[in-house]
Amino acid sequence: MGAKKLNYSVCIDAVFRESKLSFVEAMSVIHRLGYKAYEFWSWKDKDIKRIKEVQKETGLKTAAFCTEFINPGDPEKQQEFLEGLKRSMETAHVLDCGRLIVQAGWEYETAAKGITRDQHRCTFIDTMQKAGNLAAEQKIELVIEPLNLLVDHPGYHLSTSREAFDILEKIDSDNVKILFDIYHQQITEGNLYSNIFDHLNQIGHFHAAAVPGRGPITGGEINYTYLLQELADNGYDGYVGLEYMTAFSAEESLKKVMENILV
Repeated sequence: MGAKKLNYSVCIDAVFRESKLSFVEAMSVIHRLGYKAYEFWSWKDKDIKRIKEVQKETGLKTAAFCTEFINPGDPEKQQEFLEGLKRSMETAHVLDCGRLIVQAGWEYETAAKGITRDQHRCTFIDTMQKAGNLAAEQKIELVIEPLNLLVDHPGYHLSTSREAFDILEKIDSDNVKILFDIYHQQITEGNLYSNIFDHLNQIGHFHAAAVPGRGPITGGEINYTYLLQELADNGYDGYVGLEYMTAFSAEESLKKVMENILV
C-alpha cells in the first residue's frame, strides 16, 4: 500500500458482501492489495481457526469485530451480555485483536417490556461499567458505536455523538471509547470536524463509507481525503475501518480507494 500515514482496515463483511469469495479468500485479496488489517461483524458464523491460519500466512492484523449481539440496555439480559462479551474476548485473544465493537441495543426490544428510554440508557451505562472492568482485566478496548436512525437503523438506542460522549464520561473507563462512524454521523448530525476533533481522545476507532448510499469513499458528499489528512496531522494512531458496500468489484473499489483517497 506504500507508506500511509494512518492505519486502515477493511471490513470484509461489508466490502465483500456481494462477492462470491469466501472470507479467507477476501483476506488474501486485501493482503495482495497492500492493506495491513481487516475487521468484521459477527465472529460466531466464522471459522476462527482457519482465519487465524490465514492471518499467520499473510501477516494481516485483526483490527476489530463485534461482540455478541445481546441487548446491553435490557436489565434481564445484562448477565447474558457480559457472558457473551467474555466469549468474544476469548476469540479476540485467539486473533490477537485488541478491540471489540459494542452496540447500544434496540429500544423496541426494551420498550416491549415496558422499559423506558432513560431506563435503557441507565442499564446500558451500568452494563458498560461492568464490561469496562472485564476489558481492563483482559487488556481489550471496547468501542461503542452510535448508528443513524434516519436511513439504516430506526429503533436503535444511540445516534448522536454528543450523547455517546456523555455516556462515555459516565462509564468512566480507560478501556471504553467511541467508534465514530463517519457515514452514520454525517447522516445524523453533520458537523464532522468539530464532533471528531473536539473529542479525538475519546474515539478508539473510525468507520468510513460514502454519503449518500454507503458506497466506496471515492464518491459522495464527504471529503474523506481532507478528514484523513486531519486525523494524521492530529496524531490519531488507531484504525480507520473501510465499512462501505459495493455492488461492483470489491477488489477494484479497494484499489481505487487506496490510490485516490487514503493518506
